[in-house]
Amino acid sequence: MADGTVTAYRRMLTAQVRSMTQYRASFAIDLTTQTVFTVLDIVAVLVIFRVTPSLGGFTLKQVLLVSSLAAIGFALADLLVGNVERLRHYVRTGLLDAVLIRPLSALGQLLVLDFAPRRLGRVLFSATLLTVVVSTSDIDWTPSRVLLLAITPLSAALFFSAVFVLTACVAFWWIDSGEFANSLTYGGRDFTSYPVTVFDGLFRRVFGFLLGFGFVGYYPALGILGIPDPLGMPSFFVWGGPFVAGIAALLATVAWRTGLRHYKGAGS
Repeated sequence: MADGTVTAYRRMLTAQVRSMTQYRASFAIDLTTQTVFTVLDIVAVLVIFRVTPSLGGFTLKQVLLVSSLAAIGFALADLLVGNVERLRHYVRTGLLDAVLIRPLSALGQLLVLDFAPRRLGRVLFSATLLTVVVSTSDIDWTPSRVLLLAITPLSAALFFSAVFVLTACVAFWWIDSGEFANSLTYGGRDFTSYPVTVFDGLFRRVFGFLLGFGFVGYYPALGILGIPDPLGMPSFFVWGGPFVAGIAALLATVAWRTGLRHYKGAGS
């Protein structure tokens, strides 16, 4: 990437961050609110365990490991890429036309122009939760498990980033696609907060395996904990996260490029 391009992105990002943090009280409230949303997701898990000693065959700490791995992946993706969901607003208002005439990547501009630093609170809380869960769990650490723990948040972030872009691309054909997009992004986040054994039938097969959400936190957690899959899937599934994320990223790239070619402008 040329130095001029990097400078342009840096200045756009700096301006966005300054505009968001100019009113400190408002920014602090937004930061706290965003963090609370993630906290409530974990509280929901704790509430469930008030009435049951196990969930889908897993203990509280084991479920929290699944939840925290998924939470940090989603939080990173939401911070870096989540604002791409505003694409439907750009398409509807014609602002995408202004983005396309600039000599910069359209996707890169969308990510920088609507960057929301208030979402950083989610990342910090999720990282803290994962650290606490891992440090208090009885895990027999091996080099492969350490590696799995290191790459899982990154592959989860890549996977959720691809989901954000894929669902946003629907706006090129269907502008009012917000509810559909949310059902896969935020619905997928909720799905990954629990072991896939909690779900059953077609729903588990579609979300867990066909769409790949089961490889975000569930299978990596099995590998880190060193326990077999109750569903009887092969042991190499615990390493499926990076591969599923790579496939999702490839599909997102194709969908984005196809959508841009399909887009004819606000006046067409």
